[in-house]
Amino acid sequence: MVKQANKYIKIMKKKIQGNSTRPRLYVFRSKKHMYVQIIDDISQKILLSSSSIAKDLKPQLPLKRKANCEISILIGKDIAKKAKTKGIKSVIFDRGRRLYHGCIKALADSVRQEGIQF
Repeated sequence: MVKQANKYIKIMKKKIQGNSTRPRLYVFRSKKHMYVQIIDDISQKILLSSSSIAKDLKPQLPLKRKANCEISILIGKDIAKKAKTKGIKSVIFDRGRRLYHGCIKALADSVRQEGIQF
């Protein structure tokens, strides 16, 4: 099972790779939290990040802190605003091993509504 997972990760890294003009927007979702990062794979640096545990988003989040669609919409808007200030207009969307529905789709739609293309 571990060998299959490692093989999948290597294949995905070959297919999905961000650069300085079009970085990769990576989404990780656990049962409790959601994390989003914009990564430049060529220089191997994280350019921006946002999550459900970020200090600047805590006042806006609802009291129940589970990773749900409301929180993912707020995180998507936050990461898009940060990307605009850095001058990033388009990204490559990397959803990891998650299906594109529910919270992942809500996050992607909120990023698109703010003007980031992928």
